[in-house]
Amino acid sequence: MPSTSFRIPWKPLLTAALMGLTAAGQAQADDRAMRDALQAARSHDWQAIDRAAINDHVLAGYVDYHRLKARLPGATASEVQAFIEQHADSPLAGWLRGQAITAYGEAGRYPSLLAVADGEPRGTERQCHYYTALLGSDPATAAEGGRALWRVGHSQPDACNALFNTLRARGEIGPEQVWERLTLAWQAGESGMVDYLGRQLGDDWSGARAALARLEADFSAITRIPACIGPDCRGSGALFAAAMHGYTRADSAAALEAWRSLAPRLVIDDAHRNAIERDLAFYSLVRDIDRNRDWVDGVLPRLDDPELTELRIRVALADRDWPGVLAWADRLPAEDAGDARWQYWRARALEQLGDDAGAQAAYAKAASQRSFFGFAAADHLGQPYALNRASTSVDEASRREIAALPAVRRTEALLRIGEPGLASSEWYAAAARVTSDQAMAMADYAARQHWPARLVQTTIAAQLWDALEWRFPEAYRADFLRWGNVNDVDPYLLMGIARRESAYNPEALSPAGARGLMQLMPGTARQVSQRLGLADPGRFGILDPSTNIRLGSAYIGEMLERYRGNRLAATAAYNAGPQRVDRWLRHAPEQFDLFVESIPFRETRNYVQAVLAYRVIFESLAKGGSASGVSMLTDAERSGEYNGSLLARN
Repeated sequence: MPSTSFRIPWKPLLTAALMGLTAAGQAQADDRAMRDALQAARSHDWQAIDRAAINDHVLAGYVDYHRLKARLPGATASEVQAFIEQHADSPLAGWLRGQAITAYGEAGRYPSLLAVADGEPRGTERQCHYYTALLGSDPATAAEGGRALWRVGHSQPDACNALFNTLRARGEIGPEQVWERLTLAWQAGESGMVDYLGRQLGDDWSGARAALARLEADFSAITRIPACIGPDCRGSGALFAAAMHGYTRADSAAALEAWRSLAPRLVIDDAHRNAIERDLAFYSLVRDIDRNRDWVDGVLPRLDDPELTELRIRVALADRDWPGVLAWADRLPAEDAGDARWQYWRARALEQLGDDAGAQAAYAKAASQRSFFGFAAADHLGQPYALNRASTSVDEASRREIAALPAVRRTEALLRIGEPGLASSEWYAAAARVTSDQAMAMADYAARQHWPARLVQTTIAAQLWDALEWRFPEAYRADFLRWGNVNDVDPYLLMGIARRESAYNPEALSPAGARGLMQLMPGTARQVSQRLGLADPGRFGILDPSTNIRLGSAYIGEMLERYRGNRLAATAAYNAGPQRVDRWLRHAPEQFDLFVESIPFRETRNYVQAVLAYRVIFESLAKGGSASGVSMLTDAERSGEYNGSLLARN
């Protein structure tokens, strides 16, 4: 046979390769130019910006933003509005709107402010500018908004002065409003503001000021001051509400006795009366004041407050008052009553009262839900957990569409030039704005790009509650397994803690100063490092995911050792501190569910439930998405006693 020769098309291949390299090089050059231009724009170094090099860049709007912002308040409203419309799909639009409202407000350019405003803006300072601008064109709305801003017990920004002064001159804020703010300041402990506002009241309010002075010295004087405060009794509600708030916090039992004496003869509006009685009911229940119980039970139906009703159920649980649990659970709104938590407690109460059929039905309703009490109900029934997973499948066409979305392209470009914060802003703004199908595609994109924090936040913004693979990603899995093994800690518990603490954001910073994936306080990190023989990682070293997981796992390991391996108690201590948990256990019920419900801090109570439920989900996903063989609690955690016996250091 004749030989066959194959010719390789070297020239076309070489040309294509060179074109690819050229395109990649050009993209890198464009990004470098964009990075330099953005830095120059932030410094207002306009001459350093090579406009021709960035004109076609997807991030050119960021430079335009800084240029237009620098021209405020000189830039016209039409220029600002044009920018907002051009960048309506980017957070740049909202940022410039806010900057313009501030700049126009400070300059007194109120028509321009109203031209760019889109209703009431966010932030007290901008709200004051906005309502000041409305004083001429819509005085009624300006007065309503201004009075709401005035009605606080602390100082407001200087931007509010013109608004408040005008409303006072017009009589929209009068002595009654001054007195109300004075009482709020007194309630907040702002003595300087109390004195300042007091000097603005006339002689006809001298009796009111004298009554307040008596109450400052002794809350119990509330039954001895006049029931009518201020001209025509217009100051009564504000003073008695503020005084009763302080008295209730100081001595709830004595405050209720005083209120019983006062209430029949006091003429105040329903808002102030309800505030007083809500305070009394809340503190009486939280402090478990037996002598106040009958009064509380009488007032709760009238207040019709779901939070107070839930608190009353928890008191009934602490008392093992099973008929009371059912009676108060019946008063919950329908949307709350159907929650797994309250179906579980309904089942427990019916079971204790001998209604096995009713109990089984309530347990089944609870077990159909994916939550701590849903899983606890499933354990009681001996059935698998209801994970209720939704598909996370996205077709290729949707993937291509979302990759081409301008917000996604800007996110990628911002990451390339070293601007992760701006990238997240772009991403989250888009996730909250797109359709549900696009949100699915965005979550899929974030998962494929290995962006766990953006992935989780996308599911939150788009309310993709059943997309478990996305809500509970596999990120940092190797570190969780490694340090869980080293510290003898359940790695899925570690994942649950990190998911609850930071939503898998390694750079998360809390207002209290906790940092990183597992939200460690720098002091805690330093102490744990010392016990491990490691150097203090410092405030920034602690943000390293592996370091954070290592120290967090060591700390939760210490808590597990403290509580004889009990993860419920250890998780509560991770959130609220071991000293508090020690105290709770010494006065705790003996069953796991009652212990969780008895935790006095709402944050910690919800935290423990979330973490233990999350660990079930993480373990189930690790097993292919099946909860078969997965248990939320060990036998010891489920059936053991929750009291001082759990303390390893008795």
